[in-house]
Amino acid sequence: MRNLLPPAFVGRVTDMLGPEAEPFLASYDAPRSFGLRLNPAKWSAEAPEFAELMPLFGLEPIPWCPTGYYYAEEARPGKHPYHAAGLYYLQEPSAMSSAELLAPQPGETVLDLAAAPGGKATQIAAKLGPDGLLIANEIHPARAQILSENLERMGAANAVAVNAPPDKLAERFPAFFDRIMLDAPCSGEGMFRKDPDAMKEWSPAHVEMCAARQLDIVRHAAAMLKPGGVLGYSTCTFNREENEELIQAVLRECPALELERTERIWPHLTRGEGHFVAVLRHAGGSENTDENARTRKAGRVKPPSRQTAEAMAQFQAFAAEYLPAMPELPAGEPILFGEQLYWLPHGRGGRFHAGLLEGLKAPRPGLHLATMKKNRVEPAHALALAMPLSAFRGAARFALSSPELDAYLRGHAVQAPEGVPSGWVPVCAGRFPLGWAKLSEGQLKNHLPKGLRKL
Repeated sequence: MRNLLPPAFVGRVTDMLGPEAEPFLASYDAPRSFGLRLNPAKWSAEAPEFAELMPLFGLEPIPWCPTGYYYAEEARPGKHPYHAAGLYYLQEPSAMSSAELLAPQPGETVLDLAAAPGGKATQIAAKLGPDGLLIANEIHPARAQILSENLERMGAANAVAVNAPPDKLAERFPAFFDRIMLDAPCSGEGMFRKDPDAMKEWSPAHVEMCAARQLDIVRHAAAMLKPGGVLGYSTCTFNREENEELIQAVLRECPALELERTERIWPHLTRGEGHFVAVLRHAGGSENTDENARTRKAGRVKPPSRQTAEAMAQFQAFAAEYLPAMPELPAGEPILFGEQLYWLPHGRGGRFHAGLLEGLKAPRPGLHLATMKKNRVEPAHALALAMPLSAFRGAARFALSSPELDAYLRGHAVQAPEGVPSGWVPVCAGRFPLGWAKLSEGQLKNHLPKGLRKL
């Protein structure tokens, strides 16, 4: 692959790295590294099931991420039922570094400004806990849908996915967030091994264009950061224009920001495609009270409509029957979009409300609870993935190797194990829910969404 690298890229790298350029360029002919990151909301490396996966996937710890592991390419963990259950997220190893350096704390309100497909967003959501709030934004609608699906699979009840340009968000959320993650759209030099087409799109002019766009996005990000808040800026590219030089331009334009640290991961020095991360802190004074008064006014909690209150009451009756030990939902409010009932988290202190979503596209306005059909409740797939096994009245549990589990994941009805109560139950890979089925006369009618079924 080294022979396919753009000559201008090779020349720029040689000027930048000097004697290190040769091993860097040679790394393009080396095999790629592959990574997965455990979902601590569902399990940990201490779980007995994890010990079984270690040799199966050839797992080795990733040094900069305590929940990250390299895996053998031939292991294909994306095909395993545990992937469908949201027990781990497949993520390039270097990319795990930026959310770790951002270091979100439980209970904080965090924005992931360019969040698709969801690697960093799901990593952040797991760190925030039930009292925290993640707003995950993606400007491209199709990618925002993928982001929503990944948040759903990982069971993130504390996350809202929105689809908006950065300037519109900055108008809506001045000085609002404790931390902001910006994995900036970049020229993708670290994607060359993974996606050779990225080489065809690369040029010095493209680098220049990316740097200008990145600076514009960071301006909007800085406006949304609370005093004392932290901004994490990252790219998967190597040039200085989009990294160190961009950060220097940010510091000149935004004097309230102070640089705390920068880190680079190089593909010739470690196992990963490469990443740049800068961590900046807002050292300004008190928040702009006029701007935040407008935000609070827009976000004032309104009583739910009659239809929403009735839908929530119906759902609560459903949960009392089928989810008798359902954990308490995060502080928030129900919202109803047509037939779809969601639970919108407020975050600590209740600063986020449904009013703040008015005028914004939100493909995932919180945890999807149910579809409200006439005279009945159909539980949402997201609800099954957000609940532990202990929450349910009963469950259809299958061994990983069972033909019934494979048939369920392909969308078929399957025979229920003995002792499973009739009605709505989760189908589980061992003790981990995969989705809903409805048991009648010994048959589990499949309710796995069609788009998630195995071909």
